[in-house]
Amino acid sequence: MPVPYDIVVIGAGAAGLVVASAAAQLKAKVLLVEGSDRLGGDCLWYGCVPSKALLHVAHTVHRLRQAIAAGWVTLPGPAGIAVDYLKVYEHIRSAQSYIANHADSPDRFRQLGVEMVFAKGHFVDGRTFAVAGRQVQARAFVIATGSRPWVPPLPGLAEAGYLTNESIFDLTRLPKSVAVIGAGPVGCELSQALARLGSEVTLIASRERILPKEDPEAAQVVQQQLAQDGIRILTRVRATAVGQEQGAKLLYLKANPGAGSAATGDPVIRAEAILVAAGRIPNVEALGLEAAGVQYTPQGIQVNAKLQTRNPRIYACGDVIGGPQFTHVAAYEAAVALVNALFFPLSQARYRVIPWAIFTEPELARVGLTESEARQQYGKDVVVLKQEFADVDRAQAEAAPLGFAKLICRRNGQILGAHLVGSQAGELIHEVVLAMSRRLPVSVLTGIHIYPTRSEVNAKAALQHRKQQLATNPRLQNALQGFFAWRRAWS
Repeated sequence: MPVPYDIVVIGAGAAGLVVASAAAQLKAKVLLVEGSDRLGGDCLWYGCVPSKALLHVAHTVHRLRQAIAAGWVTLPGPAGIAVDYLKVYEHIRSAQSYIANHADSPDRFRQLGVEMVFAKGHFVDGRTFAVAGRQVQARAFVIATGSRPWVPPLPGLAEAGYLTNESIFDLTRLPKSVAVIGAGPVGCELSQALARLGSEVTLIASRERILPKEDPEAAQVVQQQLAQDGIRILTRVRATAVGQEQGAKLLYLKANPGAGSAATGDPVIRAEAILVAAGRIPNVEALGLEAAGVQYTPQGIQVNAKLQTRNPRIYACGDVIGGPQFTHVAAYEAAVALVNALFFPLSQARYRVIPWAIFTEPELARVGLTESEARQQYGKDVVVLKQEFADVDRAQAEAAPLGFAKLICRRNGQILGAHLVGSQAGELIHEVVLAMSRRLPVSVLTGIHIYPTRSEVNAKAALQHRKQQLATNPRLQNALQGFFAWRRAWS
């Protein structure tokens, strides 16, 4: 008996929408199951879109303050800049509404031929999914249910109340003070946004520095800027409990013995609000994965390189498999899962060239290996090329010289990784990404770049590879000296 669907997609976030729309455009019969009442998932409603809208306003306010401090702009009175946070909230909602009514509109997907069910469901067995009173079967299933914030089991936290990325964008009033638990990308971005809009922010890091997965030098540049923005940064500490006193929340801390030397700062943080940004966990509960023969761990659903689960009929992609948790990675994995699920399982997900950016100011962008990772793999066959933004004329013209580009290469010019920290780093890294994806040597980055642009930072960094080759090659130096001596003699 033929199955009614070619593919059933479970979850309508970034990964699920890519699978559903592409499959429908390929004329497959598609059912999209979404447990909430709207499309878009975490990226649209709790992540990428609202956070970047908030950061845009915060950075604009910051630049206005800089202009006033520099004397370029004067205010008519002594009151200073006042931020209307209700208007900020409306800006965030406007951006979400536009995308929800266009790219992520249910009507758009229906026009593509996608059948949708807005209800939660579960697997009955390895080939049947129960949802909205139906028993659905398909040639293939794709699980793309995403992830959610992990909330540490701190005594008193639930009673005191807290924010996560799923609730902070619902605020219509800016908290006077915020304690942020977690110094990863989400914690750092939201800390800076709130601080620049007027909150007193304390950022709590369990490690010896913020952004522990990033290049240490690049992370240090961001940390220095956050401190200049007035953010109080406490490192090597962990939250242990939460209390309440006269309308305020009290966050109790202790030194983290596994992160080096003793912590600095007060043992108790008093704040109006607590923001939890301590990591994420996959949404695997109540899906009936055991009944479907799908294995998973607390880190996510287990898949092979083809993104198949232990049940070859069922695929998984995006945050739910616990890999790099970025929208563009979810979309990439969705494309791999789609091809394998609809046709033949031959494509594999490859993560050698996966870029990402942290949208603080300055931005921090990365692709490939860190310097320490490269040295572990290649030893002395590693060359580090570094170029400061301070030596790029456009950065000086815009009074934004903070940061650098660091290219990690082998001596033969193979690019192993890149780390950019500075204004527009998330845009500037893409030519390095292209070079890496095409396995081109670092020398290609020395090509013509428009002057004056910030992209010269990549060309200047890459040019150092040629200079180093010359400086470390006595034979080449001698040959050049002999050549020019011969030319002078015969002039």
